[in-house]
Amino acid sequence: MFRVGLTGGIGCGKSTVCRKFSGLGVPTIDTDALARDVAAPGTPGLRRVADAFGSEVLHADGSLDRHALRRAVFGDPEARRHLEAILHPLIHEQMERHIATLTAPYVVIAIPLLIEAGWQGAVDRILVVDCAESQQIRRTVQRDRLDEQEVRAIIAAQLNREARLAQADDVLHNDGTEAELEAQVGRLHVRYLEISARQRG
Repeated sequence: MFRVGLTGGIGCGKSTVCRKFSGLGVPTIDTDALARDVAAPGTPGLRRVADAFGSEVLHADGSLDRHALRRAVFGDPEARRHLEAILHPLIHEQMERHIATLTAPYVVIAIPLLIEAGWQGAVDRILVVDCAESQQIRRTVQRDRLDEQEVRAIIAAQLNREARLAQADDVLHNDGTEAELEAQVGRLHVRYLEISARQRG
């Protein structure tokens, strides 16, 4: 199946783009949701995370405290690599299992750290959703109730915008209206259907 990897910085609108593709009948996979599944209570993934990072990354009920885990790895490349070594193979396995059940011409897979984590080989095409940093900050502050400095620190820790765009096969510009974004998604949908048809021969 033809695979489109969707990525972009925090607050750029990856979830909105996924909804637009879903509205056109395209299956979408959210690897953040898969990450929650593989580290759900009672899973081997959660046990391995707790063993690696200690009980301080767990809530009192034994579920994963994502904010505490983010703090534990933020700004610590070694800790982040350790976490990725635990979770990424599990996420990848879940993703492949999900794709194996699909019959559509193509699938959109939202992978926030697609480039940083070296997942380019898991997709056929990279779609970057992009917007101005001021937009990223405004949206993330509203959505996650973080203060502006926290959001700026997250953006600074992510791959910079230019490096991400340099890896893109396609770019969605999400600085305008929802109708403009929808029109861009519609054009890409036509292109991806054509590419997937050629691939199938």
